[in-house]
Amino acid sequence: MSRMDRYRSEEEKVQRSSRQNSNGNIFARRSRTHSHNEDNNYTDEYEQNYQEDGQQVDYDYYEDMNGPNDEPYISGGSQGNKPPKKPKKSRKRKKHRFLRFIFTFLILLIAYSGVSFYLGQKAGEAEDSDDLPETETFNGFSDADGAHNILLIGSDSRGEENARADTIMVLQLDGPAKKPKIVSFMRDTYVDIPGVGGNKINASYAYGGADLVRQTVSQNFGIDCQYYMTLNFQTFEKVIDTLFSNGVDIDAEKDMSKNLEVPIKKGPQKMDGLTLLQYARFRMDEEGDFGRVRRQQQVISAVFSELKNPIALFKLPYAAGKAMGYSANDIPMSFLAKNSFSITKGASGVDRLSVPVDDTWSYGQSYDGSSVLMVDQQANQQAIQNFLAK
Repeated sequence: MSRMDRYRSEEEKVQRSSRQNSNGNIFARRSRTHSHNEDNNYTDEYEQNYQEDGQQVDYDYYEDMNGPNDEPYISGGSQGNKPPKKPKKSRKRKKHRFLRFIFTFLILLIAYSGVSFYLGQKAGEAEDSDDLPETETFNGFSDADGAHNILLIGSDSRGEENARADTIMVLQLDGPAKKPKIVSFMRDTYVDIPGVGGNKINASYAYGGADLVRQTVSQNFGIDCQYYMTLNFQTFEKVIDTLFSNGVDIDAEKDMSKNLEVPIKKGPQKMDGLTLLQYARFRMDEEGDFGRVRRQQQVISAVFSELKNPIALFKLPYAAGKAMGYSANDIPMSFLAKNSFSITKGASGVDRLSVPVDDTWSYGQSYDGSSVLMVDQQANQQAIQNFLAK
């Protein structure tokens, strides 16, 4: 090969090598550019997914850390990094969902209670029984402190037209204390009955029904009643058995059997309607009417305490409606609904007072020779007002 040919061959090799290096540099630049674009796309996709999952990149925070020219850093959960903030809109949506749930629950609860009460009341009224007491005219008034007291009367009627009241109580729900309070009157208490004269307080029911009892209590003890409820023995049993199908927990004070349909043993036990009635009416011991009034108050407290049971609360609207249907009363449903919270507070205890109070009475004798309790009316009126005020 001539010298010229060797020179040309070497020059062609140099040119080919140069072209290969140039192509390689272009490929490398393209690879770096492609890799950089993929990284940016990956970062953008990661940020988008991160935000779609309910998170938010805190650009201001990472700009402070990395400088205004640096790209934001997305925390991966490593220590020392500020956790991402939750979006405010998400918190507001959760709060609104919770409020809607509470509102819906209350609406359903009110609707359930109203319908159950109505159905229970109609079921009680529909029972074909001659034992149910008849509705009376009752001209009630609210008390001086604004309370709408309920006069509770237990009648010992056994088909008699002029039966005396076996139990006389005043139940206050919406008084100053905003909790249930019961005032019980011993039936042998000697009082002045309007239009009749001096006699035992329980005789007022025989002379003029529930409204005359209201007038007698108001005139002698200064308590005005807005509503009334009358139960006789048979309806009392039905009310208890309807409200509490498993019975009422009560701690019997002593063994009792004399003149009772069901003997009772001392100690804690569950009592059905009949047994509870026998326990509340027993008076054949040395305490007489004093012991009986105390046990009647114990029974009322036990009934309120049963409301602690969630199952009893669930059944209460229907059972209460049925109890209203069994009894003679003029208590509006609106009053019961308004004082439902006060009624449930009675599960923790009911304040009780017996009249006459201690050291305000003495034994006496009526015109027909029967034993009565002569009372200091002024002292008892003051005791009642103090009791209801606190």
